[in-house]
Amino acid sequence: MKALDGKVAVVAGATRGTGRGIALALGEAGAIVYGTGRSTRAEPRKATSRRSGKAAFELAKRPETIEETAEMVEACGGVCIPVRVDHTAPEQVEKLFKRVRQEQGRLDILVNDVWGGDELGEQKPFWKHSLQKGLLMLERAVHSHIITSHYAAPLMIETGQGLIVEITDGDHFSYRGSLFYDLVKTSVIRLAFVMATELRQHKITALALTPGFIRSEAMLDYMGVTEANWQEAIKKRPDFIESETPFYVGRAVAALAADPYVFKKTGRVYAAWDLGPEYGITDLDGRQPNIPKWIEENMPEFTWKSCDAAFYEYWGLPLGKA
Repeated sequence: MKALDGKVAVVAGATRGTGRGIALALGEAGAIVYGTGRSTRAEPRKATSRRSGKAAFELAKRPETIEETAEMVEACGGVCIPVRVDHTAPEQVEKLFKRVRQEQGRLDILVNDVWGGDELGEQKPFWKHSLQKGLLMLERAVHSHIITSHYAAPLMIETGQGLIVEITDGDHFSYRGSLFYDLVKTSVIRLAFVMATELRQHKITALALTPGFIRSEAMLDYMGVTEANWQEAIKKRPDFIESETPFYVGRAVAALAADPYVFKKTGRVYAAWDLGPEYGITDLDGRQPNIPKWIEENMPEFTWKSCDAAFYEYWGLPLGKA
């Protein structure tokens, strides 16, 4: 018997990257997963499967689809139901959870991983940042999480149990390189705290979780490597040695969902690099990557929890990919 047999999960934003890794890990652990996103095979893609440089992070032009995620989950022995949902559209989100209620009668796990802001971020002072892009980032990556939780929570309240995971970037409250990006990633941490407070009487857990240096499909393209030869990129980026697959944070979510005492963690923010040792989980290669520790030991000029503009300038990536 698998740890999450009989559990029902919704991974909002499961098309690629962290969300896909979480869907895979939950499926691996036995949960029935509803994987949502906006990219489907029914819609023509605007680009080929490989893109280089910062163009790799233009998500609207990437080839991954929710159907592909579902097939990968099934290849791991799991069950994944792909559903096209725009999580900024309340009527679509409401329809999703009505379907979950009708088909499963319950909801045990919600992962809010909707992002869609890679092409919107600018490493500029807020008065020089595009206001239109900044506000759209908030809509895509904060409003969407609130809308999704609004319709998901009643399903959990009915059964008096459940886990809501807000995916963020970093377990700290210091500068993240841009006002809008910073506001998004700290806001979802705060969302977890507020939801935990209001859901406490119903014994529903809400927490925030950050991955480390993710080797997403876009990151691999950006670095000009594949998962098969990713270590080649270490020659130009030594810190890439401490990167991780999206499966690592996915296994952290699965471990949290299987933890009978997870309610003790409600309202706080956690990191995959801490939960790995705590729960005894590893990445696909058996490692437990810890990018903050690596930075402290190998890049003393930077401090993980006291980042400044120079830190992000060094990375030279779209915001949040370090």
